Amino acid sequence: MSHERFRARAPSAQFVSVAELGRHVLKFHKPGSQDGTGKCDAAHSGKNEDRVLGALYLILESDLPALDAFEGLGYGYERKVVTVQAADDSLMAAQTYLATRFDASLRPLDWYKEHVVRGAKAIGLPSDYIASIEAVACDIDPDAARRSLELAVYG
Repeated sequence: MSHERFRARAPSAQFVSVAELGRHVLKFHKPGSQDGTGKCDAAHSGKNEDRVLGALYLILESDLPALDAFEGLGYGYERKVVTVQAADDSLMAAQTYLATRFDASLRPLDWYKEHVVRGAKAIGLPSDYIASIEAVACDIDPDAARRSLELAVYG
């Protein structure tokens, strides 16, 4: 959700809207391909009251191969077309990455969760939704250099 991190991966990215994916819940249960820690997934719940809020971006198709590689397409994520509701209540088709492997025991690293929280705050998601992300238990990354590198995108 972090604009800075997304633009580093897809330079053409232009923010369009906050968007809602219904009948899904945000979970950190997808094993990271590099470190095995919990990464985000919009997990299908089938429940009408569930929703995942996030950022909707417009990107050039030429950015997709690099984005697929960053996101681990084929290594625990699939890219799928979903219907989201934009802030103006319009319905739009969007592509997202959905987990194909999960482990409910996983926790995100602190810097990874920070990317998600910063992104949520930057696009103005509701405070209770942000609080639910902040409440997710995480582990402090023992690799301080990796943590610094990940957070350097914010200056």
